Amino acid sequence: MSRNALKGGARFRLAPCLLGLAAIVCLAVTDSAATDSAARQSLRIDNVDGAAATKLVGIDARLQLIVSRSEPNGMTTDWTRRVDFSASPEGLVSIDSTGLVTPLADGTVTVSATADDGQNATATLDVSGTGHTQPVSFCGQVVPIFTKLGCNGGGCHGKIAGQNGFRLSLLGFEPHEDHKRLVAESRGRRVSLASPDRSLLLMKTINAMPHGGGARTDRDSHEYRVLRRWISQGMPYDQGEILAVQSIRCYPEVRRMAGDGEQQISVIATFSDGSVEDVTRAAVYESNDTQMAEVSATGLVRTGQLVGDVAVMARYQGHVTVFRAEIPLRIDAATEIADAGGSSAGQPANVVDRFVRKKLDSLGIPASPPSDDATFLRRVTLDLTGRIPTLDETNAFLADDAPDKRAGLVDRLLGSDDYAAFFARKWGVILRNRRTGGALQVSNMLFHHWLQEAFRVNKPYNQLVDELLTASGSLFSNPATAWLSQVTDQNERVEDISQLFLGQRIQCARCHHHPYEKWSQEDYARMSAFFSTISKKTQGTDVTFVTRIAAPSAKHPKTGQSVSPAGLDAEAVQADAATDPRRALSDWVTSPENPFFAKALVNRYWKHFLGRGLVEPEDDLRVTNPPSNPELMDALAAAFVESGYDLQSLVRLICNSDVYGASSDASGDNLIDRRSHSRYYPKRLQAETLLDSIDAVTGASTSFSGMPAGTRAVELPDTGFNSYFLSVFGQPDSKTACECERSSEANLAQSLHLLNSEQMQKKLTHDQGRAAAYAADASRAIEERIRELYLLAFSREPTDGELKSTLSYLGDRHDQKEPWEDLIWALVNSKEFLFNH
Repeated sequence: MSRNALKGGARFRLAPCLLGLAAIVCLAVTDSAATDSAARQSLRIDNVDGAAATKLVGIDARLQLIVSRSEPNGMTTDWTRRVDFSASPEGLVSIDSTGLVTPLADGTVTVSATADDGQNATATLDVSGTGHTQPVSFCGQVVPIFTKLGCNGGGCHGKIAGQNGFRLSLLGFEPHEDHKRLVAESRGRRVSLASPDRSLLLMKTINAMPHGGGARTDRDSHEYRVLRRWISQGMPYDQGEILAVQSIRCYPEVRRMAGDGEQQISVIATFSDGSVEDVTRAAVYESNDTQMAEVSATGLVRTGQLVGDVAVMARYQGHVTVFRAEIPLRIDAATEIADAGGSSAGQPANVVDRFVRKKLDSLGIPASPPSDDATFLRRVTLDLTGRIPTLDETNAFLADDAPDKRAGLVDRLLGSDDYAAFFARKWGVILRNRRTGGALQVSNMLFHHWLQEAFRVNKPYNQLVDELLTASGSLFSNPATAWLSQVTDQNERVEDISQLFLGQRIQCARCHHHPYEKWSQEDYARMSAFFSTISKKTQGTDVTFVTRIAAPSAKHPKTGQSVSPAGLDAEAVQADAATDPRRALSDWVTSPENPFFAKALVNRYWKHFLGRGLVEPEDDLRVTNPPSNPELMDALAAAFVESGYDLQSLVRLICNSDVYGASSDASGDNLIDRRSHSRYYPKRLQAETLLDSIDAVTGASTSFSGMPAGTRAVELPDTGFNSYFLSVFGQPDSKTACECERSSEANLAQSLHLLNSEQMQKKLTHDQGRAAAYAADASRAIEERIRELYLLAFSREPTDGELKSTLSYLGDRHDQKEPWEDLIWALVNSKEFLFNH
């Protein structure tokens, strides 16, 4: 909004000591003679210094009141729609049933909120500037209306080609171009100064003329009145210095809510001149989990029946803020646990258990008991090595009586070559280690072995990332350069680095301001500048990457101006022409002060082991996508940094926790929990792991072209091997840096493949397979062979019922191959086998 438009002040203003508080009306507990103070509440104005004066300036000002009440159980509930509003004297303001205040005439007015029991609270408002017409700000008022009504969204006129011949900049980030398109294009038919109500802009907005988007508002709305007045004023563009929004915030920021509850929120914008404005009705809202909470266009949040944390994003003029709601299982249960000081005495030594327990206590959710040894053995072996335990491992672990045998198992697995191979595969996939076609290439093998060695020796994570970011030379002298060969596009390098190592998806900022974050095209260009001096030299089949002697820079895509390299939210780097700017990039990325680096990694590993990230998706750590347990995220990141970025130390911290070792069985009330880790969440086996597990149980290994016999699927150096099984079960193509390429969803093709595919039949009926061996093994009792098969498939012995039914099925056919084939077929098709639980 221009300073000229601000002179009439189409906004409300607050004194500096009250910035952003708006007129928040709260119900508080007070003593009253002959009544219980816990049962009696009274209303009060809840400002910082006790003052109650708030100014509304201009006819366009709007103010959202929020009425709250503190309950005896410690909850604060929203009463905004449960009180009657009135104003004295009348005729100065209008207050609707939702608590929205709009000015009518100048003066000082007392606003009252009255509950059913007669309790009352008042706030004093000063209204001015209603006696004359203020100029409408195109940037500050018209463009936000387009955003609020969805006109400049990516699915409407904001997309690159526009809609039906009319285009607006995406989310209004280029208001000057929007003004030209409205006023000058289509021979000025979109707006009519002579007859504003006949303007196409207004008629289509209210659907008085055919409009593909339907009616976006009506004639009586605030938006229609503002747009009409702007047209009648001659459709001006703002003159002079245009005020910019510096920040926005929600009130309240966090609230504890019951299921099926509601909470009105307000959004306050702070401008570059220090003024503030209530933009509650102009902001756009979105819940990060609509099953947990929905939000209306007016900022009313309604919770569902699920338990946990949910975030509601508010967006206005390129800025975002978040309201967080915590939904406990039962208010009384959570309060009782909190009053008792937690679910049990003492603080767990493991920070994972400490903060997960704190969250569960707050939500009133009970934790599941520990898993049994067989389940834990299978779980951690799959998670650390990508394979099921061997018979020797199972028998030894189940027979071990040592109290610390689980921690010892974790250490043994971390020290194995299987761990190094499995995590090299995991990282190779998201680092795009893929062939360009045809046979396996040397570069794929060298890069895979480089990663495998890094995990074998437990190379610190910051060193691993540093070597990737600053890689130079040839593939044979430095295999880390394979990443530069795979990701040849400079834009993809910027986006991969941001997503992989920082958890920031900045792809949108390549073309426009990020809609859900603060990253701009300038931020993107500055990141790109770090790679501006890298060159590739090719001699025969040898490729060498070198750094040119040049000043690093990149051009702003809109202005064309050169910008210096800078990290996200970091100061620009003044690198000289003889220095590789990627050195500065790596120093910033891997710095302990970087707010993104450690959190991105611990969240990625948390999801790997616990099935669901603290932030979902695991590589999208936006401000508007907060973690389900912020304290745990901070604690894990701090421990990771303190360990010297020791990956194995982080794995031990997670795998040795009670949270990781908990049963996956729901314990009554925690069945509804799906975010707070009250139990272990089962997850489907990955394609490679499932294939290897089937091979281990059937005794028939899969061969891969160009690889030695006995090579497991999780040991493959890239994803280019021709395997229908791996493809149908969701192995990624490794075309992007996103782990979302890997599908964990079940489908009909998978079921049919396991049930009756030719590949499965060959494995089951193989002459050297397990079914044939069991049928021919007359030296052992049938029960012993059955127990061994269950130990191999599930790391446990069969139950009495399973043993009885299996013996009954085999009967006197135990020396035949077919019944053993059927038994193995049934086991590998069971949920217990297909899931890590």
